[in-house]
Amino acid sequence: MITTKKILEMKGKEPITMITAYDYPTAKIASEAGIDLLLVGDSLGNVLLGYDSTIPVTMEDMLMHIRAVRRGAPDAFIIGDMPFLSYEVSIEKAVENAGLMMKAGANAIKLEGGEEYAETIRRIISAGIPVMGHLGFTPQSVNLLGGHRVQGRTPESRAKILKDSKILEEVGCFAIVLELVVESVAKEVTENIKIPTIGIGAGRYCDGQVLVFHDVVGLTTLNLKFAKKYADTYNIMLNAVKQYKEEVKSKTFPSETHIFE
Repeated sequence: MITTKKILEMKGKEPITMITAYDYPTAKIASEAGIDLLLVGDSLGNVLLGYDSTIPVTMEDMLMHIRAVRRGAPDAFIIGDMPFLSYEVSIEKAVENAGLMMKAGANAIKLEGGEEYAETIRRIISAGIPVMGHLGFTPQSVNLLGGHRVQGRTPESRAKILKDSKILEEVGCFAIVLELVVESVAKEVTENIKIPTIGIGAGRYCDGQVLVFHDVVGLTTLNLKFAKKYADTYNIMLNAVKQYKEEVKSKTFPSETHIFE
């Protein structure tokens, strides 16, 4: 089983693979495929629940999905995303909620933000809970950022990402997700910290990559620049359901092979 020690040792030696998993079947598939890290992302708000952002996702939502993912991948390294307002209100609440995720089956938690959450991260880690950081575009701050904007394009943005990455390393994060960050800045971060970077829309030089499961298998209809669709599951499923409907309407299903005598 992968541990945080193993993840740290992979930096610069072996690319780290991470994918989101939200339920029993996606976790089972990702685990059988040999993916290194499973992220129970608060992106389930967009992908599974139909919200237009991750902000409405609750702790109850996350805990339910972490439990399901653990059942689907009993031996996997699972990271739980701390949802909006689960860690911002107080350090005590942040530690408590992180602990609930661990009790639900997570091996670590992930939260968004840099210097402003350094003490929160330090306290969570001191409670024995590994923390993955998240810099660049942070979806829970979508309203402050003015939409899904690539980060690191201005000197100020670059400087903040570099500074925050060093701070997250210093407080004890075992890895950092870099989301929608220009490639040159992601490369600079990766070369200047000793913990792994895992990119999503952050170019070719991160220590690993993460994508949303549904984007990888083509179960969404979005065409995202930074994602790659490896299958067209949406249309496979659509055609299967259409065929089922047609066979029921034409009374060719059920046939003799589907009945009991």
